[in-house]
Amino acid sequence: MQVITEDRMALFAEMESKYEQKDTEYFVSLLEHSDYVVRTRVACILVDFGGEDKVPHIAKVLKNDENELVRHEAAFALGQMSYSSAIPPLTDATLNDPSMFVRHEAAIALGVVGSKEAKESLQKALTDPEKPVVESAVVALSNIEFMEKLSKNEKFAKLTGG
Repeated sequence: MQVITEDRMALFAEMESKYEQKDTEYFVSLLEHSDYVVRTRVACILVDFGGEDKVPHIAKVLKNDENELVRHEAAFALGQMSYSSAIPPLTDATLNDPSMFVRHEAAIALGVVGSKEAKESLQKALTDPEKPVVESAVVALSNIEFMEKLSKNEKFAKLTGG
């Protein structure tokens, strides 16, 4: 398997130009690209652009992408964005994604978002058959509790979320 193809490199060069232009529409269209490496990179780029309007696009990837690595990256991205509108798709992924890898990351992301809304779902994740998911739910719940009771520095609290 060739990791860096000429097509991929050409596309990355185009992406860099579009990144400098902050062309959100272009990147949203790439979320359906056939190359999972491209889709993974695009999730990160959309987070960097910022804005809650990106959440539905990344949530769609989390729900529907065929590649678990891409879904994992989408969960991570939604956590980094920290919008409460990301809680429903992260909750769904924590409880229902077929991949342990994705369920783990979605649970951690819920802890990073740090909302009380996520507690019930994270409690359910404590019964997941996979130990990494259970441990991620413990970390996330601990972070939410810390944010509710002790933290005076939101940035610090989010850094301890996973």
